[in-house]
Amino acid sequence: MHTKSSLIQQLRGMLPSTATVLMHSSCKSLGPLQNGADTLLDALCDYFSDGLVVLPTHTWATVSTKQPIYDVLESPVCVGILPELFRKRPGVHRSWHPTHSVAAWGADAEAFVRGDERCLTPCARESAWGRLYDRDAWALMVGVELNRMTFFHSVEEWANVPQRVDMEHPKRLVIVPPEGPRIIDNFFPHCADSSQLFPKAEDALLRAGAMVKTRLGDAVVRLVSCRKSADVVMDILAEDPFFFGMPRP
Repeated sequence: MHTKSSLIQQLRGMLPSTATVLMHSSCKSLGPLQNGADTLLDALCDYFSDGLVVLPTHTWATVSTKQPIYDVLESPVCVGILPELFRKRPGVHRSWHPTHSVAAWGADAEAFVRGDERCLTPCARESAWGRLYDRDAWALMVGVELNRMTFFHSVEEWANVPQRVDMEHPKRLVIVPPEGPRIIDNFFPHCADSSQLFPKAEDALLRAGAMVKTRLGDAVVRLVSCRKSADVVMDILAEDPFFFGMPRP
C-alpha cells in the first residue's frame, strides 16, 4: 500500500521541491493507494510546495463548433480522473483556454495560467505550454507513454509543421469565466492527431539526457525535461517535418 509519505520519498529522489512539474498519469498504474487518487495529488502538492504543479484539464473532446461553450469552472476534463479531481481543489487555478486548458497549484499558479484565452491555437508559444519551456519544467509521465505528451503538440506548432494547425476552418468558440462570456471568432484547431507516433522520439530523448525512467508507486515514470526534449524534437522536425506522420485529411 502506497502512502503520501512513501510517494513523497520517491519524488524527493527525482526532483527538487522547487521544480515546475507537468503530470500525465494513469492512476491505476500506481498500484494501491492508501486514500485513493487524492493520495497522489496530496503528495505532489506537499512536496512541490515551493514549486508549481500543473495538470492538463483539456476539453478538446467536448468543445467544438457543435457545442462551442467552455465553462472554466464547470466544463469537465476529458483526459482522466486525476486532472478532474485536481481542478476542483482549493487554490488550483485553471486556464481559460477553450480546448487545451491546464490547471496549476503553487505560489504563482494564477499568473502561470493567465492569458491563455488570447491564444488562437491549441498550444501556442505564448500559452502555458510555452511557459513550461521557459520555466525549464519537467513532465512526469506516470504509467503512461509519450503518446500522452501534449507538450509535443506545442513543439509541432512552434516548428510550423505543415498542416498540423487547420488554418482553413476556424471555429467560433465561447469561453465562460466567472466574469462572463467571451467569444473567440477565429480559433484554429489541430487538424491531425500525431500523438500515437510521439514514442518514436523516445530513443533520441534518452540519448540526449532529455528523459530518464524511474518509478513512482508501482508505476514506471518517464521523467522528461520540457526544455531539453523540445530542443531535441525541434531538431528532429527541422530535418523531417513529418517524423510524427503525415496529416490526415
